[in-house]
Amino acid sequence: MDASDPEIVFFGESGCNHCLNMKSNLGITWFNDHSGEERLTEILEKIKKEGAGKEFDSILGLSGGADSSYLAIKAYDWGLRPLIVHVDAGWNSELAVRNIESILNFTGWELQTNVINWNEMRDLQLSYLKSGVSNQDVPQDHAFFSSLYSFATKNEVKYVLSGGNTATEGIFPKNWHWAAMDSINLRSIHNEFGSRVLNQYPMTSFFQYYCKYPLVNRMRPLRLLNFIPYVKEDALVELESRVGYMRYPRKHGESTFTRFFQGYYLPYRFGMDKRLPHYSSQIVSQQLTRGEAIDLLSEPLYRDGELERDIQYICRKLEISRSEFEVILNAPLRNANEFPNWSSKHTALKRIQRLVEVTSGRKIKIFS
Repeated sequence: MDASDPEIVFFGESGCNHCLNMKSNLGITWFNDHSGEERLTEILEKIKKEGAGKEFDSILGLSGGADSSYLAIKAYDWGLRPLIVHVDAGWNSELAVRNIESILNFTGWELQTNVINWNEMRDLQLSYLKSGVSNQDVPQDHAFFSSLYSFATKNEVKYVLSGGNTATEGIFPKNWHWAAMDSINLRSIHNEFGSRVLNQYPMTSFFQYYCKYPLVNRMRPLRLLNFIPYVKEDALVELESRVGYMRYPRKHGESTFTRFFQGYYLPYRFGMDKRLPHYSSQIVSQQLTRGEAIDLLSEPLYRDGELERDIQYICRKLEISRSEFEVILNAPLRNANEFPNWSSKHTALKRIQRLVEVTSGRKIKIFS
C-alpha cells in the first residue's frame, strides 16, 4: 500500500493501519489456520438443520470468479444444498460462462439466472461513467446482490453464501469507493445523468437492506471462506483438477467491464491500482512475500492490444462513439458523496442499534 490511499498511516516496521486492521480480525471473523474448523462445523450444522425439509438450505451467488467457484465446490463437499444464482448484467466473458457450466456439471445443482434488462443497464452504466465517480462497478454489484437477496426471499432461504473473504480482500481503502448497496446514491447519479426510468433493474432500498432482510426475513450473509485457511493459488489448482476450471488472465476476468474498470479506468482516472490492496492482503495472509508482490506489480495491467480491444467492445456495447468515450473519460472527477446518499440514515440507524443493544443487553444483527 502507498499514499494513493490518502488516509493511510504508516507505523515503521509494523506496517500501516491496513495491516493492523486486517490482523485485528484474526480469531474473530477471520481464521487463517485450522482454528475456524469447529466454528465452521457449527455453522454448517445450523444451516442443514434449519434447511431440513426445504428444497434449498442456502443460496450462493456464482459469478464464475475463483472465490465464488471455490466456495461452490467446498459447499458441495460440506453437503450443503444451495440454490445457485447467477446475474447476467451484460458483461460476462465467454470464459466465465464456461467456468460456471463446469461448476454446475460437477455439482449437479440447479441454476437460476437473472438477466438484467440491457437497455436499463446500459443507461445506468453510462450514467456512472458520465458522473466521474470512482466505483464504476456499482451498477453490476448492486444488481448482483439485489438479485441474490430477492431470490433468497422468494425461496424463503435464510443463509446467503458469499465468496468474499479476508485472506485476499481484507485490505480495502474505504475512500476509494462508495457502498454499492446505497440505492439512494445510485438513483441520484442516474437521475442526473441517465435518460431511462429503471423499471426492471433490481434495486434494494435502505429499509430492505438494513431492516427487512436482516430483521424480518432473518437473512444472514455468510463468508464461509473466512473459516478455512484460504489460499488463492491452492484453490485455483483444486478447481482446475476437480472441475476443469480455466484461469482468467486478469483478476475479475469474468466481466469485461470490471477488467477495464480495474485495469484502466481506476489507474488512469484516479491513480488507484487495485492490485495494491489485493496483493497486500495476500502478504498479510502469508500467501505472497512483499518481494513477490512487487515483482507482480511490475507486470503491465494490460498486454499489447488488449486494452484497445476492450475499449472498442465497450463502446459498441454502450452504443457510443470513440470520441464520446474519450469525452466521458476526461470529464471532471467527482466523489460519490457529492450526490445524495444514505449516510445520514445509516448514522441514525447505528445510533438506534446501539441504544437498543444497551437497553436490551443483546446484540442486534443488521447488514454491515
